Amino acid sequence: MIRFTHVSLMRGTKTLFDNVDLTLNPGDKIGLIGSNGAGKSTLFAMLRNELHSDQGEIDFPSKWRMAYVAQETPALERPAIEYAIDGDVTLRQLEAQLQALEALPDSAENGTLMGELYGALADADAYTVRSRAEQLLTGLGFSEAQLNEPVSSFSGGWRMRLNLAQALMCPSDLLLLDEPTNHLDLDAIIWLEDWLKRYAGTLIIISHDRDFLDEVVNVIVHIDEQKLKRYSGNYSAFERQRSAQLELMQGMIEKQTRQRAHLVSFIDRFKAKASKARQAQSRMKALAKMEELAPLRAAAEFSFEFREPLAAPNPLLVMDKVVAGYAIEDPKTGAITEKPIVSGIDFSLQTGQRIGLLGINGAGKSTFIKTIAGEIDPLKGTSHLGKGLVIGYFAQHQLEMLRHDESPLWHMVRIAPDVREQELRNFLGSFNFNGTMATSSIAPFSGGEKARLALALIVWQRPNLLLLDEPTNHLDLETREALTMALAQFEGTLLLVSHDRHLLRATTDQFLIVADGKMQPFDGDLDDYKTWLFQTKLNAKKALDGAPVAAPVKQEVVAPVVVTAERKEQKRQEAEDRQRLASLRKPIDTRIKRLEEQIAKCQTKKTGIDAQLADQSIYDADKKERLKSLISDQAYCIKELERLETDWLEQQEQLEKLISSPN
Repeated sequence: MIRFTHVSLMRGTKTLFDNVDLTLNPGDKIGLIGSNGAGKSTLFAMLRNELHSDQGEIDFPSKWRMAYVAQETPALERPAIEYAIDGDVTLRQLEAQLQALEALPDSAENGTLMGELYGALADADAYTVRSRAEQLLTGLGFSEAQLNEPVSSFSGGWRMRLNLAQALMCPSDLLLLDEPTNHLDLDAIIWLEDWLKRYAGTLIIISHDRDFLDEVVNVIVHIDEQKLKRYSGNYSAFERQRSAQLELMQGMIEKQTRQRAHLVSFIDRFKAKASKARQAQSRMKALAKMEELAPLRAAAEFSFEFREPLAAPNPLLVMDKVVAGYAIEDPKTGAITEKPIVSGIDFSLQTGQRIGLLGINGAGKSTFIKTIAGEIDPLKGTSHLGKGLVIGYFAQHQLEMLRHDESPLWHMVRIAPDVREQELRNFLGSFNFNGTMATSSIAPFSGGEKARLALALIVWQRPNLLLLDEPTNHLDLETREALTMALAQFEGTLLLVSHDRHLLRATTDQFLIVADGKMQPFDGDLDDYKTWLFQTKLNAKKALDGAPVAAPVKQEVVAPVVVTAERKEQKRQEAEDRQRLASLRKPIDTRIKRLEEQIAKCQTKKTGIDAQLADQSIYDADKKERLKSLISDQAYCIKELERLETDWLEQQEQLEKLISSPN
């Protein structure tokens, strides 16, 4: 087991861990969560013995083999599959010893040693290692042709996949994974989940992907207020337990506040009376001994909402026989070579549609999005945008488009030069860019803060079509949840590429799949996609030499199919129904919001009147007129509150009827 005993650690002047005690059992699959900067990566460094605690100890069996993902990948000419196999260090050492022994002259002693090495290699599964590496790399998204390409030929994201492959190839008792899904597409994430479920050792994962955590882990360790708090179950179970704890703590704080108030009141009234002096002294001691419960910290949760979109055309866009791809110019000859990625696109986007794009990395999802956004022109075919279309585009590499030497306010002024600075500052404040942060260079900002700024710039422009390509990269769990809530309430049209299944489920209601150079409707949900993926992708290449393949799934296979004319009409009708429901809901929602504001104002006014009437001096003879006015105002407030609350209830009933029977 892993045991933390009285562990404390400071980084500079900041305390990360304060007298921490924690026990993790062998075979646990642990999700390590906490706010950015809480110390998750630092804890990994301590487990790897790269960093030592200021006091206390971290113990786990010395014989445990540890594996983790390297952060750097040298530009080697070594083939990808050999680089992955290098993760099994023991196997490579045995191979080197055998090679050295084979170079020596034959002898009885060498023959014995060679026999022992062959036995050790068999125990290390040396004779299935290549097929296991092929299966692993294929699961992580590498094609068969890429297996023998040099490491130096891959981009940064693909090299991180190779590092992940090395860690998974290493036989281990403890596996540490820090944001393993960051460079993976949905297909590879689903494969990795299945692999980790079957991993026999102890697993600790840092991740901001709640669906991934829900599928893999059975323990959550939450870094909170410099402590490590253990919760049984997956991330959803942690949320329920955490919520119950906070509610219980709030109740305890309120109860203690009442008890303290009673004690203070008794002491103030009777401490000067001789007959009550002993009781007063007793209560003073009780008050002194009462442990002060820390008030709950104000929730630092980030939330925002998209502004009401501008009026949109319908359809928003129409693409006819479009070929999306890139025109590449030869720098020497100037000749243009066309590289088609997705062909034969016949697509129209209706107002109110909420579409998720599925497909492996490199299939053409981003190319399709860029073509709609006007970042690249179609190689063939026509693309017509409706008049009045306003696109909000979040690219996969959006953060690189920001000016890192400039401030959030500078970015806002650039897109809204005629707006008062204070209004822009107020808007930035709603995205947690307050005070000097609004005017500071964004260079030292975290990836999550830069992503938040990029979202703010999009929200300001009031788009009626959102094109979002992996918007959750760099976002922590809280900000992902804020984005999910905002998109769920967005009244415009949405086209989303994401490997975050929670985001896809909560914000989209239909899917397109990009595969094999084509784009087709996918007539199913994410569970159907997982089924299709296992059946058609992961088990297509049978394991060599008897290596196990992914377990077959029980659900019915749902393949991407071309939707019939009847299904197209049904989807068009569903989109119209959504639009009609939104238009019917809007005045009711607006009325409810206005009533809630009026009720809040009226309650505030009544509270002020009640406070004045509770003051004994208002009943003096010279204040009769004031008293009469206050009583009259109080009666009016009570009557007005009753009227407003009745109206609010009626509007809520209308809304419920509309939602339950939209037709």
